[in-house]
This record gives sequence, C-alpha cells and structure tokens, in this order.
Amino acid sequence: MATSSPPSSSSSPSSGFDRLSEPVRRWIWSKDWKELRPIQEQAIPAVLDTSDDLIISAATAGGKTEAAFLPIISQIAEASGVGFKAIYISPLKALINDQFRRLDELCELVNLPVYRWHGDVSASIKAKARKNPNGIVLITPESLEALFVRRGQEVAGLFSAAQFVVIDELHAFIGQERGKQLQSLLGRLDLAVRHPIRRIGLSATLGSMELAGEFLRPDLAGKVRVLEGASEGASLLLRVRGYERLEPRIRPQAANLGAKVDLDESELLYMRQIANDVFQTMRGDNGLVFAGSRANVEVYADLLRQASEKLGVPEEFFAHHANLSRAHREFVEDRLREGKLPTTAVCTSTLELGIDIGAIQSVAQIGAPWSVSSLRQRLGRSGRRDTPSVLRVYIAERELSNDLHPADALRCQLVQSVAMVQLLVAKWFEPPRLGALHLSTLAQQILAVITQYGGATASRIHQTLCVRGAFSGVSQDAFAGVLRSLGSTDHRLIEQAPDGTLLLGEVGERIVDHYDFYAVFQSHDEYRVVYEGKDLGTLPILAVLAPGMTIIFSGRRWQVLEVLDREKIVVVTPSTAGVPPMFGGEGGDLHDMVVSEMRKVYRGTDVPTYLDPIAARLLGEGRDEYRRLDLDRRGIVDSDGDIFLFPWAGSIATSTLLMALKERGLEVSMRGIMLEVHRQQEDVVRDILRSFVNVGAPDPVHLAASVGNLIREKYDPYLSHELLAVGFAADRMRPEAVPALARRIVNMGETAETTEV
Repeated sequence: MATSSPPSSSSSPSSGFDRLSEPVRRWIWSKDWKELRPIQEQAIPAVLDTSDDLIISAATAGGKTEAAFLPIISQIAEASGVGFKAIYISPLKALINDQFRRLDELCELVNLPVYRWHGDVSASIKAKARKNPNGIVLITPESLEALFVRRGQEVAGLFSAAQFVVIDELHAFIGQERGKQLQSLLGRLDLAVRHPIRRIGLSATLGSMELAGEFLRPDLAGKVRVLEGASEGASLLLRVRGYERLEPRIRPQAANLGAKVDLDESELLYMRQIANDVFQTMRGDNGLVFAGSRANVEVYADLLRQASEKLGVPEEFFAHHANLSRAHREFVEDRLREGKLPTTAVCTSTLELGIDIGAIQSVAQIGAPWSVSSLRQRLGRSGRRDTPSVLRVYIAERELSNDLHPADALRCQLVQSVAMVQLLVAKWFEPPRLGALHLSTLAQQILAVITQYGGATASRIHQTLCVRGAFSGVSQDAFAGVLRSLGSTDHRLIEQAPDGTLLLGEVGERIVDHYDFYAVFQSHDEYRVVYEGKDLGTLPILAVLAPGMTIIFSGRRWQVLEVLDREKIVVVTPSTAGVPPMFGGEGGDLHDMVVSEMRKVYRGTDVPTYLDPIAARLLGEGRDEYRRLDLDRRGIVDSDGDIFLFPWAGSIATSTLLMALKERGLEVSMRGIMLEVHRQQEDVVRDILRSFVNVGAPDPVHLAASVGNLIREKYDPYLSHELLAVGFAADRMRPEAVPALARRIVNMGETAETTEV
C-alpha cells in the first residue's frame, strides 16, 4: 500500500524554506511570497531527505510544480556529471511552454539550463541540448520516443546523470494507451542508464492513490510515497439550469430516408436558449465553456458570436479544439492568460489540463458530464485561494409526451448531472483503471525497440517490454501472437533474419519513418452511417456496437445491419421501434458509483438548492417516472413489447451483460443506464437471466469476438481479430459481473438495495 503523509499546517514556521539553496530562496523573496504552501512544506524534506518515488497531489494552482522543483533545483544545481539532471514530462506542448516560462527565470539564478523539447522546438535548440546536455529538459512522451528511435545510442549519455523524472498531469496518463507508452518509456530509460531514475508524479485529480502509485512504479508501488495538499477551503458557487427540448419537426424534403436528415429550427431552439444564458452570465469575464463534441463547440461559438454582433459589442467568445490551427488556439490561450480583455473559450477537453490560462472566473458545462474526475478537473480551472470556484451546468431534456422513451422520461441527463455534483461535493471521483493489455501500444513499442537497437531478438524484446517493462500483464502466447500479426504477409511490419533477429519489414520501415509514429494515441474516428449505399453522415461511436443493435442518429433510430470496423462504416436500415431517446448512451463510461448515486437521487425527495425552477421540475418528473415504473422493486419493465432492464451498474459491467444477452439471440441495445431488448417476451428474457445466475461468468473473449467495433487504438488494424478480442475482453469487459447483475434484475423485489458487482 502506498504511504501517505498528513498535510502540514500553513500556520507553523517554515522549516522547508531554510532547506532550499540560497539562489532558490532569493527567487522566492523576489516573488513576495508570504509563506510556502502546505504541499511545498511537505515536499521539500521528502525530496531532499529520501530517495522515495513521490506523488504530489494538490488542487489546480495549488503549487504542485514548485513543490517538486524548488527542492529538485536546490539539489541538482551543483550536481556533477554530464547529462540532463532532471526530466519533466508533460502530455501537452502548451504546458511545456508554460512551465518553461515559469522555470527559466528561477534556473537562470542558479546557472542551470532549461530546454524545451517537443515538435515545435527548432532543430538547432535540440542540437545545442544534445551537444552539452545539462540541467532540466521539458519533453513530451512522443519526443522522448523519438529520441529512442532516432538516436538510441545517445540516450544513455544524455540521461546518465538524471536524478529525477517529473510527470505532470499524472491522471491524464493513467489507464490510457499514452500512459502505457509512458510507462514503457520510463522502463526503457532505466534500462538504458542502468539505474532507476527517481519518479515524481504531479496531479490535481487522483481517484486512488494506491493505483496511482502502481502506475508510477509498477514493480514497487508499495514504496511510492504520497503527499496530499491540504484543502484550501475554497467555496463553490453552483447552478444547474434545465431546458425543455421540443420535438424536432422533420422537413418534408427529408422524408426520403436515403437523404441526410434535416431538422428545422425547433432542434436549435434549446441550443439558442443555452447560448443566450451563457452570454448573459459569462459576458465580461474570463471563462471556459465545455461544450462536448467539436461540432457542438462550433455551434455554440457561432451562436455566441451572433449574440455579440446583435448587441454590437466586441467578440469575446472563441472556439478552442484540437482541429483548429495552433495559431488560433494559442491566440485564445494568450488572450485568457493576459487577462486584458474579457475572453471565454468554448472548448472540448483541450483546456481541461493545467495550461496556464490566467484567472478564470467561471466554468460552464453543457450537457451531462461523463466522469466526476473530469468535472473536478474542469472546475479547478476557476477560483483561487481568495475567490470561489463557479460552475454552471446546462441540461436539456425532451418535452413530456405519451410516447417518450423511458431514458428521457427518467430525465437521465439531469439526474446524472446531479449525482456527479453530489459526488464532487463529497470529494469522491473515479479511481484510475489499470490492467488493460494495450496490445496496440505493445505493437508500437515492439517496432520502437527494434529500431532503437537496429534489430533485436524476440527474447530481448520480451524481456525489455514484458518481463522488465510495462506489459507484464501480456502472456507469452499473446506476445507471440502480436509478433506473428506484425510479421504476417498481410501486414509486413517486421521480418526475421536467418539468425533470428527481428528487423523492420517493408511496411514497418515506412511507418517508423513517418513523424506520426511516435504518438500511440489518436482521436476517436467517426463512423460513416450508410443506408442503401448512401451516406447519412458520420457518428462518433464509443460504446459496444454489433449487428442487430440500434443506434440513434439525426433524431431517428436505425438498426445496425453490418459493422465494417477497418473501413469505419456502419450499414443501417430504418428501425421499426418507437421514438428514439435523446439520451442514447453513446458517450463515455459511467462508473458503478455514479449509477448507484443516480439511484439515490431518484429515491430521494429533497430538491438541491442549486437547481433552477425548470431543472427542479425536470428532477420531479424523473422521480415520478421512477416511481411509476416501480423501479425500487422491479428490474424488468415491459413497455409496448420492448423490455427494459435496469442493472444499476456502470457502463462496462452493463455492456458485458448486453453482449451475454446478445449471444443468446436477443436484440438488445444500451441506453445509458438501461438495456433495451427489442420485441421479446418478458418471460424469455427472465429465463435467460436466470440461466446466467446458474452457469456463472461467461467467456469474455468469446463474447468480444462478436463485437463489431474492436479496432479502437492506433495500431489495432495490424492485429488479428483473435488478438483484438483478447485485448477488448481485458480492457473493456467485466464477465464476473454478469451473474450478479442477472440476479439483481430478476430478484429486484427481494434485493432492492444496489449491491457491489
């Protein structure tokens, strides 16, 4: 178990300050600091007096960076040896630029060079750093990978004197393919310099310190020391506003199902209402509006621009997402940071991480958030020690009607938002998910190691990446399967020399030579939705998808006929089912705890004071529907020939149950917190669920083999279908939950309380 140190009191005399080197103390004096933050007081002796790996966790703008670097710089300023003395790794180039501005002045006082190293830094600056490596290098995982691949023989010399590697925004890596790459890079770095380099992780959002320690130092997680900053006691100002979304009226010319569905002004009405409220409440300040998808960002940014033009005032609302040019993104970031003009960025998750964008007065969230961790991270962008954090949430629900889908009648989006706010206030947030195999990233790392050494045996690669590296969970059979896939005649990424050495194949050389090779992640591709050979549009699909299921697209329900995963095509036909839900369940993963909290909200009677009158009414309507369906005592609801199942579990467990039901011949789709079984008798569904209780957990690989969208990560197209099923089963399924969920659903009257699965 990771060890935690109690927060120190900010009222006690500073003993840490006296431990710092004289130039560092002089820099602190020049900043007119009245005292060190509690987290800094904890970190100074932890860095200077121990050799422990550390996790430093504190609120956004809580002084984490200084907590790490004040003692690190004090220690390495006089260190001997050739090579970089400290490595700072960040997930964002913009964050590296920001930290460079913060560290350069301090390091100049101690005569310690600081180098930025990422794709936007000139080759001449990198050549200067390589010629005389010293001080601190600020680098992205992708640029570190490029060093291994392009200059593998130099790595040991560049980093042999390194005493520290600092990983910023640690939470952004954990459980992601990029995080697995980073773990592998850190292991390869230790092997190259022949000693473990001390690791320090920085983060404002960590759901489980034990799991974070396991990520930071997988082989010695129990010895990772955790430093948690004391709460600054900042207050939270919160408002959740509700909106009724009118039924869209489809224009007559859109009746031809072979054409892209076109909706009239009623579809945009609620978006205009939200944009107007955002304009009225956030105009004149600096803020962030998290609008979800890139398409939504563009729509809301345009509506806010129109509002400014109508009023005849200067534009102050700007779009910010990854598809926009770097120059535009930096323009928005600089304008926020300088604070001279009121500026609000309408963004995706691009501004969720800790880039310095100055003082943010408020944060807005449009639509239900998908994780408490993300909501907390976003909220942390506003407020400082002497000002409250301000969060506004805007939720639209469909107007009541007789044929309203249960997912909408239950007001799931609003209830999900309330549940997440309750968990946020209670200081709970999702623990990081570990244990995924990340076979796509393993494939990329195999190519990288072969290139680094100019060829390597299978045994050496296995030792480097699996036995002593980040992929210890990958079996020898799976590792051999990845090698076979990469070397197959279909792919030709690697080939074997007569002496057994693995080399890059014809296709592998082209991949490695491309600058895009160093990044293991990619944005989620949108699938083309095709009906009778004609494109209806594109749709991002994150949930499980398989033939027979239905999807919601352009206000209609479509049955999936075929999923062409490698071509990113979904072939559909119009579904005969009823009105589709607005809340379709195609978003991110909900944790078990969030769904459990949602059920508590349904069962409750109190109305949170932060709800506006419309949101309060919508909550009441959702609770009325919960009682009408008798969901305290029923887990199965028959509605006009469709069966709705309520397992009250998170997305991964629920989707595993979905695949088990589908394997038994049922047509079933996921609708947020519920499963919808199409045109089936309740007794048939109930009998199948009872059989799950008796036979135990299903075979996850067998179930995964029928999933249509197995290709999720960048190098998945080079893996066999069998390997993709193995990876999906490990990464995205919980087979052990199926019997418990089935028992809960069929015995709901006897076990009304939500139990752990």
